[in-house]
Parts: sequence; structure tokens; C-alpha cells
Amino acid sequence: MDTEIGTSGITLYGLEGFAGMRTAGQLAAEALDMLVEYVVPGVTTEALDQRVMEFARDHKAVPAPLNYRGFPKGICTSVNHVVCHGIPGPKPLREGDIVNIDVTLIVDGWHGDTSRMFSVGQIPRKAERLVDVTYESLMRGIAAVKPGQTTGHIGEAIQTFAEGQRCSVVREFCGHGLGLNFHEPPNILHYGKAGEGVELKPGMIFTIEPMINLGRAPVKVLPDGWTAVTRDRQLSAQFEHSIGVTEDGCEVFTLSPKGYHCPPFAVAA
Repeated sequence: MDTEIGTSGITLYGLEGFAGMRTAGQLAAEALDMLVEYVVPGVTTEALDQRVMEFARDHKAVPAPLNYRGFPKGICTSVNHVVCHGIPGPKPLREGDIVNIDVTLIVDGWHGDTSRMFSVGQIPRKAERLVDVTYESLMRGIAAVKPGQTTGHIGEAIQTFAEGQRCSVVREFCGHGLGLNFHEPPNILHYGKAGEGVELKPGMIFTIEPMINLGRAPVKVLPDGWTAVTRDRQLSAQFEHSIGVTEDGCEVFTLSPKGYHCPPFAVAA
């Protein structure tokens, strides 16, 4: 295995790691592409979870969230004011809802982790705007990734843009290293200052996954121990990519083969 552990305990992956992450990342993105036609008014998030479970089985992959620290389902589905880690259930989606669907598939030991926003039918303008701001926040964070920069450069790029659009950045959750493990160092904060945090080096692999709120930043976790919601019940949105730091920038492993990863994205007929 062409990997090494840096002085900060962060794994630096080589060509084999990047190849494995490409395969896993593309499959996770394909799973989200597959869901587009099914995210319609009346569908339950439980049914969407089942679709991904079947997709994973058919492609000889394993849904990483299932039974991870006791999580009961194969994907996370976070609707409207749910920030992250929403548990799929029997409640139908309604016209005008927005939902983040977070998929992590394990392929030959490698973890492809990605999420994106879905519109349920026609959504309000304020929801469209939040989704657009959140996606642009992610892409600005990715654009800040290159060797010699720090994780603080990523956070500052995201925070500066989101707050400039009169939205707020969730502090309680962050991106994370991954590869052969679901979660490993470094943590990727979505706020901060350039120059702070960990220096970025070729071979690092991690997620960037900003959670942006239409209202205030504070969140709370519901009694199920997983579902995080905005305290003011305003809308929240999130996009996530898995990326690897290269010699001159970064590679995104989880781009949609159909281009559905960015808004305006496909909405089922």
C-alpha cells in the first residue's frame, strides 16, 4: 500500500489510494444520480434508503452508515430544517421540500462519501437561494485547496462567502479525512482564518461538506441522538464532495457522471 502517516497523524495516500477513491466516489455519485427520478412528492425517505441499499448490493458495495455507531439506515436524509444525520423514515416528502441525501459507499475498502440537495417538485425562492449559496460555498472551499495552504483557507473561503450572502455556517459539524476509514484526521472546519489549522499536503484525502443555514447558526440534536436541526427551524442545506490534494491543487472524486451535483439540478418529472 503506497501510503504514509505524516507527523500530524494524517494519512498521505499514493496512486493506489487515489484510484480506489475514484472508484468508490464515482459509485456514490451514481447512487445519487439514480435517486433523481424517485425524489417526488409522496415518496418516503425510507423508500429512498431502500433504493440505495439495493443499488449498493447490485454493485457489490457496502453502505458505510448502516450500523455505524448504531446508525440504523444506509443513508442520511435531512429535510428542510434538518441540518444533517436525518434518519430515513415513513413520512412522505411534500411539494416544496428540500432534502439533503448523504451517501457513503465502501468499494474494496475505500469510502466514497458525498451528499447533495434535492428539490421535491417546485420549491420556494428562498430555498432555491439557500441551495445556490450552499453549493457555491462548497466550490469556493474546494478552490482553496492546494499544497501549502491550510485547512483555515478552506474555512475562510466558505465562511466569507456564506455570511456575505446573509446566511450562517454551522459550527458543530465538519468535514473529515477518509479513505480506508470512514472518519480519520484531519477535521475540515467550514469557518476560520487563512493560515490556521493543518497545512495541506499532496496525498491528503478528506471531505468538504458545509452546512449553511438560512437563519442563525446554532443547531441541536434530537433525542434520537442523530438528527441535528436548526434551533430557529429555518431551512438548512448541505453539499459534500470527497477530494484528494494533488501536487498543484485537488481532485474531486464524487462528481456526478450526469452533471447533477450542481444546481440547477434535475428534478423528477
